[in-house]
Amino acid sequence: MDAIRTPDDRFENLPGYDFTPNYLDVAGLRMHYVDEGPGDAAPVLLVHGEPSWSYLYRKMIPLLAAAGHRVIAPDLIGFGRSDKPSEISDYTYQRHVDWMTQFVTDLDLRDITLFGQDWGSLIGLRVAAENADRFARIAIGNGALPTGDHAVSEAFMQWREFATTSPRFDIGRIIQRATVSEMSEDEVAAYDAPFPDDSYKAGARAFPALVPITPDDPASEANRRAWAALTEWRKPFLTAFSDKDPILGGGEKVFKKLVPGAAGQPHVIIEDGGHFLQEDKGEELAEVLIGFIARDT
Repeated sequence: MDAIRTPDDRFENLPGYDFTPNYLDVAGLRMHYVDEGPGDAAPVLLVHGEPSWSYLYRKMIPLLAAAGHRVIAPDLIGFGRSDKPSEISDYTYQRHVDWMTQFVTDLDLRDITLFGQDWGSLIGLRVAAENADRFARIAIGNGALPTGDHAVSEAFMQWREFATTSPRFDIGRIIQRATVSEMSEDEVAAYDAPFPDDSYKAGARAFPALVPITPDDPASEANRRAWAALTEWRKPFLTAFSDKDPILGGGEKVFKKLVPGAAGQPHVIIEDGGHFLQEDKGEELAEVLIGFIARDT
């Protein structure tokens, strides 16, 4: 597949994001990741969703690293400083799972604490379910693992249609509309930085249509297998959803009901957080994760 690469100068002087870039070759594509904190500590893997990138975690990374954790925040292929296959058809759910699985295995990450939000949960939960020996615990915020066996919200269907058909797809403004707090113009521009023009946005436009919404979706069976693994998951599992997410609000209930490792955990609802709770309440969410790990070690 053909891929394009965002020029490095697009990432200069972004507010709150001065982390050293790291790169890994994944199936012939360059994948970027932030790697902060002690290199010999157990990793906290922060997986972003759509259409954000690791900039979303800029408020959390320093706090987690200061608490003694190795913090790894990759940019999914098609996002951030990672390479961007140029055709929407280049992106499939399975390819994203495969790319992230190779990332985890090539870095030989073990004893992982996963935090996933939005597509970070759709991908992260699959990787964890299929490589359970590498993961010590899981936390999910404003995320899901759909199989297509249940109806999705009208808000999601509107988003899916918009991503597919809208002539304008302004990433920074999309993030702003899904937060409660008001970002500065520089912060909005930082979310736009990986996408100089529409030719870089194939991955961002592709993602909503990859969510399984029918039982016969190509990803449905693999997600059912992942759910089967999660219903046997007895390692710690925490939900940290926000109270003002119109798409995934309330989604924590299914995890608390079906995942054995969720029993007895101090699940939280973070107040005044929108869909991108990392942007609205990143510092609070980091403290939740720090406490979650500390209780289990």
